[in-house]
Amino acid sequence: MSVETILLVLVLLAGFYTAWNIGANDVANAMGTSIGSGALTLKQAVMIAAVLEFSGAFFFGAHVSDTIENGIIDSSIFLHQPLLLVYGMLAALTGTGLWLQVASYFGWPVSTTHAIVGGVIGFGAVVGGWEAIYWDNVAFIASSWVFSPLLGGLISYFLFMILRKQIFYTSKPVENAKRLTPLLVFFFTLVLSVLLLFGGLHNINLEFNFFEAAGISLLTSIAGAIISYFWVKTIRTPDVVSQKSTTFNPEVILALDKVKKHLQNAKSLCVGAPKYRLNLLFDEVDELKSSYHKYEDSEVTRSEYDTVEKIFGRLQIITACCMAFAHGANDVANAIGPLAAAINVLRTGVISATTVIPVWLLALGGVGIVTGLATWGWRVIATIGKKITELTPSRGFAAEFGAATTVVFASRLGLPISTTHTLVGAVVGVGLARGLEALDLRTTRDIVISWIATIPIGAGITIALFYILLHIFN
Repeated sequence: MSVETILLVLVLLAGFYTAWNIGANDVANAMGTSIGSGALTLKQAVMIAAVLEFSGAFFFGAHVSDTIENGIIDSSIFLHQPLLLVYGMLAALTGTGLWLQVASYFGWPVSTTHAIVGGVIGFGAVVGGWEAIYWDNVAFIASSWVFSPLLGGLISYFLFMILRKQIFYTSKPVENAKRLTPLLVFFFTLVLSVLLLFGGLHNINLEFNFFEAAGISLLTSIAGAIISYFWVKTIRTPDVVSQKSTTFNPEVILALDKVKKHLQNAKSLCVGAPKYRLNLLFDEVDELKSSYHKYEDSEVTRSEYDTVEKIFGRLQIITACCMAFAHGANDVANAIGPLAAAINVLRTGVISATTVIPVWLLALGGVGIVTGLATWGWRVIATIGKKITELTPSRGFAAEFGAATTVVFASRLGLPISTTHTLVGAVVGVGLARGLEALDLRTTRDIVISWIATIPIGAGITIALFYILLHIFN
């Protein structure tokens, strides 16, 4: 068996292994909010991912990928020794897969893109030295550690606050949920259709100009809103007159917010002893509001709130389907792009500016992603869905909406983005809307540390594997 044949088998195995770990980590964290909120069971999530992740990867996956990921290293360093690129991509894929498997074992949702970038930096520095690395691009990518979770968290925070005030803190939550559902469907469908049209369909050489994409997105969103309008009309508002609790009244929360606002204004106008007494009164009202939230939690299972959560449960299934398809369409190249570049070198013996990805490789990536979610994804699902903060369908919907919106705006602005970081930030934002005590700060700390460690660890593992491969094949 020739060296090229051995390397071909190894890179195929490494590509499938990385795709498997993408499913276990990336897909698992994307589906974690739906599972953690109870909108989907693990079995249902796997079935949805099996169809939609594979469909997104197979039909809309990247057909053309940069030979060197994201302009991280100078490709000219491989011109005289093309096999070095094969060794490097094999080491990067294997190193990425190993780090993702370790992260998945501990339930850490990390960025596959950043792991691949770390690997490419590692073998690029070995071959061409530090000057061969485009450090400006690396810093640009690393900035998503701050940008992605911050924007995703802010959008989810304010969306969930709106849902609480407009639905949960009213005397008619079911009626208000019915009224807002078509509007929510309209905006979410608009966000996801824009994401697909601007970020996915170019992979099959189908381009839309701004007006075409906007028109298609708008018509799709209107259709979704109309369907949801007639759907919610079929939901019967429960008769809860006899079930109304005298303990909890959601309008009290709004009244306490107004009291705090007036006290804050009064504090700014006072000095000395009056200001001190106002501070004490403000703290007392704030504590009263916090303690009153406990009654809200105890009342959430009442038939009215249960009906509202069922509505959001259906909405969250829609968001999970859309996110799964978009993820499969856009992220499969993390495993298949480097694999295709290595196969191209083995086939032609030269470095190409771009590499066409054959359909059978997209199928390989799709199968690997689904297998990873089904066999190993439950660990990361537990972190996203349960350990950061307690999720309900309404909270999960707010998190997924915030994450999707962030991805759209960031991609249109050309800013670096990580789906993983964005979704974690969105879940944290929903938790903060309920107060800092609603977050598991230890879990959040561990996740952030894993983000920071991803690029250097990916680089370190890849360098070690690269030297091993050089020793074996040279």
